[in-house]
Amino acid sequence: MARKIKVKLILELREGNMSRNMIAETRHISRHSVSDVFAIADEKGIKYADVRNLDDNAVYQMFYPDKHVVEKMFKEPDYEYIHDELKKVGVTLKLLWEEYKEKCLENGDIPMGYTRFCGGYGNFTTVNKLTNHLENKPGVKVEVDWSGPTMHFCDTSTGEIRTVYLFVATLPYSQYSYVEPTLDMKMDTFLRCHIHMYEFFGGATTRLVCDNLKTGVVKHPKEGEIILTADYEALGHHYMTAIMPAGVKKPKQKASVEGTVGKIATAIIAKLRNEEFYSFEDLKAAVSKKLYAFNNEKFTKREGTRYESYLDEKEFLHDLPEVSFEISTWVYGRNVNIDFHVVFEKNRYSCPYQYARKTVDLRITDTLVEIYFQGNRIATHCRFPAGRKNQYSTHPEDMPEKFKVTPWNDERIKNWANAIGPYTAQVINRIFTAVDIKEQGYNPSLAVLRLSKDYSEDRLEAACEFAIVSGIKKPRYHHLKSILAANQDKVYMESKKSKGPDDSLGYLRGSNYYEDGGIEE
Repeated sequence: MARKIKVKLILELREGNMSRNMIAETRHISRHSVSDVFAIADEKGIKYADVRNLDDNAVYQMFYPDKHVVEKMFKEPDYEYIHDELKKVGVTLKLLWEEYKEKCLENGDIPMGYTRFCGGYGNFTTVNKLTNHLENKPGVKVEVDWSGPTMHFCDTSTGEIRTVYLFVATLPYSQYSYVEPTLDMKMDTFLRCHIHMYEFFGGATTRLVCDNLKTGVVKHPKEGEIILTADYEALGHHYMTAIMPAGVKKPKQKASVEGTVGKIATAIIAKLRNEEFYSFEDLKAAVSKKLYAFNNEKFTKREGTRYESYLDEKEFLHDLPEVSFEISTWVYGRNVNIDFHVVFEKNRYSCPYQYARKTVDLRITDTLVEIYFQGNRIATHCRFPAGRKNQYSTHPEDMPEKFKVTPWNDERIKNWANAIGPYTAQVINRIFTAVDIKEQGYNPSLAVLRLSKDYSEDRLEAACEFAIVSGIKKPRYHHLKSILAANQDKVYMESKKSKGPDDSLGYLRGSNYYEDGGIEE
């Protein structure tokens, strides 16, 4: 849209005896336009005193009535609709102007040109105090960087003054920002800050613009493909975000976060400069409080706050994955032992027995240990907590068939007892009846049943029968072991075969006899 000639201003300066050339040079108005206004004013006899109380548009219409009529001929676009549509990904003013033009032609209206259309939108955003969203659309981009200024706290355990670095992230559309204090700027810390940032924003953007840090960017050539670190690239894939490092020595490509870093220096670092912190947690809490105030502070050149603008932007962020990104480290060239376990941090993790004596790689996260062979994952385990040693994590499916044993339970134990005989089954049932929870009966029962391996099943059945007939209500391993060791089971079975009882047979008293002062149960 061509700019309107400032007719009233020219008349006012002419009234002050300024020449055509001086008006053109000092006010950056073309000499032709100034001369044209002078000529029309002389022709119509109009002086500044005649238009002193009129606004600029009224004076312009007085001098150029035909141009005013032409402007009114064009169909006025719905700039409020245009402003909302521009927030959407891929929508441009050019596209909206083409749609506006097609609609005008369908309805028999006269469309304005593209230049006038853009100028009208610019005037609309200025009058309504709105941010022009041609460059920054909601939900499209987040910018991240480390703050140059740092903070510190006193570690009371050592008396050391610890430096604290600030990770800063900003959504350019809303200017909503995230700040996280850290004790270093290492790779793991850098990635964790990104994870916390996404959780703070409650969604992920389509693009992430960062600086060319060694923790994130391996190579950024002038020509050719940018190479990211494997972990940083994996984080981008996990959150469906395209990581786009800014050009080398081109801070304007991440102007929002660069500006925020400066504001953070005032809003957080400067405001906390006179406070002493004696723990990292206290410092983090103070930074979080100042960040909240920063995001809820009124803008100086636009309506609302960063948080209010963020609420408009939030619906354009795409959803976070159900599981947060897990930072991992790799341990290469670990040997699988003959027992098909790999040692990590003095604990052992199994993999399929076919990989025994082979070399594997480990991918370690905060919660998992993954075993890889030639790039293929062959096993995954939950990682043992720090401080645990000599623990085994063994998957049954990793073991050879001959090593696979069904776990013991009460049903399996009772089936074994029934297979030996009814008296053995009675003894095992009495053991389970005497305990509060069935698991307490596993070891005593197995101890009894394993006597069959040393003395045979027939002798164990005979010993159980003898114990029960002798009046022991709760036979245990030590009762039966004594009977078998003294061959009392054999004597008992021989006596059963004779027609009458043999008085020479010994009699085994139950333990309760001695506990209750010689009274047998």
